[in-house]
Amino acid sequence: MPSDPITIQPIEHPFDVTFPDVNAPGGGIPPIPGSKSLTNRALLLAALAEGKSTLTGVLFSDDTQVMMTALQDLGFTLDIDETNTTVTVHGQGGKIPNKEATLHLGNAGTAMRFLTAACCLGETGSVYELRGIERMHERPIGELVEPLRELGANITYKEKEGFPPLTITASKLTSKPLTIKPTLSSQFISALLQIGPYLDGGLTLEFDGPLTSEPYVRMTANLMCQIFKAEYSRYGGEILRCFSVSQGVYQEANYHIEPDASNASYFLAAAAILKSRVKIHGIGFKSLQGDAKFGRQILSDLGAKCTSDNDTTTIVGTKNILGNKQFPLNDMPDMAQTLGAVAMSADGPITIQDVGNLRVKETDRMAAMQTELTKLGATVTVEGDDITITPPASGKITPAAIDTYDDHRMAMAFAVIGLAQPGVTINDPDCVNKTFPDFFRYLDYLRQPPDHPKG
Repeated sequence: MPSDPITIQPIEHPFDVTFPDVNAPGGGIPPIPGSKSLTNRALLLAALAEGKSTLTGVLFSDDTQVMMTALQDLGFTLDIDETNTTVTVHGQGGKIPNKEATLHLGNAGTAMRFLTAACCLGETGSVYELRGIERMHERPIGELVEPLRELGANITYKEKEGFPPLTITASKLTSKPLTIKPTLSSQFISALLQIGPYLDGGLTLEFDGPLTSEPYVRMTANLMCQIFKAEYSRYGGEILRCFSVSQGVYQEANYHIEPDASNASYFLAAAAILKSRVKIHGIGFKSLQGDAKFGRQILSDLGAKCTSDNDTTTIVGTKNILGNKQFPLNDMPDMAQTLGAVAMSADGPITIQDVGNLRVKETDRMAAMQTELTKLGATVTVEGDDITITPPASGKITPAAIDTYDDHRMAMAFAVIGLAQPGVTINDPDCVNKTFPDFFRYLDYLRQPPDHPKG
């Protein structure tokens, strides 16, 4: 059942809020919770590693709980301490303990894509069924299944060709170079890379065109190499041409997961719109997340002041949001809705370019943004893979109830609009549980932050 709507109350005065690092004394504002993308990658890599890995700063949300439950259903032992955001994973060195399992993966794209590849490592003859909610069964997966089949995987579609649910009957995989055409999702590439060390001879992927959301592929590779000690090489400069993963075994690791840069973007955007200041510890130049660049590459170009070092990002809203701008977001498509929210406060149109893959996310985000921003009085046009948002000429939104389509980013982005102007009601706000269960409580820190050290 959908949760009761929430009407967002605007913030009347500028704010100055620091979200601390994980080691900050308790009693004040808590850190931004851990990255969903890093959490689900680290959980799987730890399960595939040899030995016992301890992950701290783990995000506990719908998507990550789905991954943890699925790993347990596959026979892995996880020692879970939600209070201290810690999970210890007992790795099996590339083996899948259980010979059969049915995995219920909800609408967790990372879990569906990553486990489709990982289940192919099961003992020959093992059978795994992977299912999701109705929307997951509408999200294409053929661009992952076909290269896995080239490697020898036995995967069948249980209902519609090219879409989950799937049945995987494990068989011996054969290493061979794969040529990958441009895909709808970087998660397909990440899924293949993660099983690469366990193929005889490793795995080589050659890219016949640009990668979608390439920073997420780099995130996967860096986590594999820097933390779990896989070996890989890459070729190409600005445009990645080839990844080659050496045969080997992931090593156990103790790893602290950095805050979620995608979810941090809402607070940075709010500071830019409301001429306020937000500083976030744990996300800076060293971040493995491509979305960590949102402040310094996007908000700074819109008129906010951004300062970053290795481990922090600070946004100070100093003037009006500048319009008549275009931003290609193929490398960080999850920022499209955040930018759409900021665009409602701009002094001219903003075009978000090269984001056609938004159509196969938790909902068709292109259509959802167009419908809901139009409700608020914006003029929104979609041409190909670009979406242009022209804010209301009056500068004031039309009050509206925003449908969220069971999409966490719709709820969080449109809440930012409501911080700036009255009249935004969020339908089914509990959809934020997918990645940020306490999101609306965190918004309150911008209103009346408890005493905390500035920094």
